[in-house]
Amino acid sequence: MLKAALLYLSKARWARRIVTRWSFARRAARRFVAGDTLDEGIAAVRALNDSGLNVTLDHLGENVTDQADARRAAEDYLVLIDRICDTGVRANVSLKLTQLGLNLGPDTCLDNLRRVVAKARECDGFVRIDIEDSPTIDRTFETYRALRKEGSDNVGVALQSYLFRSQDDARDLTAAGARIRLVKGAYSEPPHLAFARKRDVDANFDSLAALMIDAAVAAGGEPVSRDGRIPPRTALATHDPARIEAARAHAERARLPKTALEFQMLYGIRRDLQDSLAAEGYPVRVYVPFGTEWYPYYVRRLAERPANVWFFVSNFFRR
Repeated sequence: MLKAALLYLSKARWARRIVTRWSFARRAARRFVAGDTLDEGIAAVRALNDSGLNVTLDHLGENVTDQADARRAAEDYLVLIDRICDTGVRANVSLKLTQLGLNLGPDTCLDNLRRVVAKARECDGFVRIDIEDSPTIDRTFETYRALRKEGSDNVGVALQSYLFRSQDDARDLTAAGARIRLVKGAYSEPPHLAFARKRDVDANFDSLAALMIDAAVAAGGEPVSRDGRIPPRTALATHDPARIEAARAHAERARLPKTALEFQMLYGIRRDLQDSLAAEGYPVRVYVPFGTEWYPYYVRRLAERPANVWFFVSNFFRR
């Protein structure tokens, strides 16, 4: 019930107007968001790199409603990629296609994404397409496949283990050599599309992770790039120790090298686990969001764990 309410609020414009006016809410969000500016994002990358961790940077934004905003989002990513190249930090970028105009038409989004991917290619960079809610998924994969058909191989996608369809999607994408980030899923979906029980989502995550690992072994177990920008084929985004242990055990049985299995985690969550996996020789990539459009991202983080809600409420009464 609480999760459903928070996921509703993450999209509610009236709630966004209220909450973003509260200074304490912005301070609380800084636990999960590196800051408002690119400089703050790069500073967070440097600190993580110094600790042996790679990064994917997300300039927050989604669901734009006009062409100008979509073009502006693409321009922001071009600037971001230039900064990554100029500074030499170990980072790539993640983005949402609704931020680049997916809901304004396929051509708008594809044109904007094409520019971002081409810019990343100039300095051997990589672009990860985040997965969003179910009404966007087919269009997301169509856009991804269109770029791959044009010859862009520095772009990857994500899959959500709470969706029934993800088994079929994983088989199709691994057969095509896609670089996949597997997540559990953070949107509200109807019961005919998604697992409702956590144990079923977890079981599907383990099954999908095994499928991806086996595909990586069959492809030769390509490792993460030396500069930390290009991820391996298999990236598992989870803070759940049981999911991590299941994936590690399967990878060991399948003889997938540690350097070909990347674990991804969110900025501000389980830094201890990030450090311990990196110390064991696994590539670890931290998802670092920044920007002023923090509200929907932050509320989805609150929906994921009750402890996050308590963190927010305690800050409310301290303001």
